[in-house]
Amino acid sequence: MFRPLLVLLTVLCLGAACGKSSPPASSGTPSSEPGGYQGEALSSWKDFRENSIAGPQKVDLDRYRLEVGGLVATPKSYTYAELVKRPTVKTVLMLFCVEGWHVNVQWEGFSLAGLLDEAGVDPSANTVIFRAADGYSTSLALAYARSHDLILALQMNGADLPENVGFPLTLVADGKWGYKWCRWITKVELSADTKFKGYWERYGYSVDGGLELPPM
Repeated sequence: MFRPLLVLLTVLCLGAACGKSSPPASSGTPSSEPGGYQGEALSSWKDFRENSIAGPQKVDLDRYRLEVGGLVATPKSYTYAELVKRPTVKTVLMLFCVEGWHVNVQWEGFSLAGLLDEAGVDPSANTVIFRAADGYSTSLALAYARSHDLILALQMNGADLPENVGFPLTLVADGKWGYKWCRWITKVELSADTKFKGYWERYGYSVDGGLELPPM
């Protein structure tokens, strides 16, 4: 389906399981079942295939912190309780995986730009790096993140994120391949390194990660 990524797809499938994900563990997080939103059919957490680098993460909310640092005026640290109090927006977007599957989900979360503004972005910063609880990392251009008003999702389909979808926090990278949708985010780092290579980018995946879908 994705001609430019045939070789890379082989690498991904060798490095990660390609079967259906298991149900979320009992962490107090309700699962998100399929339904509809404003006339659109929605996918379930069961439709996400398990392809993470270390399996779904079990994040201890008592110890969890979202760090915002790097090229900022004032590094920040937020608890989960503080994050869920932030104003949120809802959007329905598809996540497309280079493996050839996709899901359509109602995401609800808070503004990434608002979070960055609170820390005070240094004028030299041009890249946003995302780091996750499982050691995963990826990046996006700061200009892109701002122009697309990206959100950090706390919920899908009206319920807290299931563990396999990235509880407690997932980046909704509108217009990018699924490997840019970082899950289990623990740190947002501002950088001046436009060539930063995250986990899959080090294996040859595009640093930009822009969607190039074939004709339907």
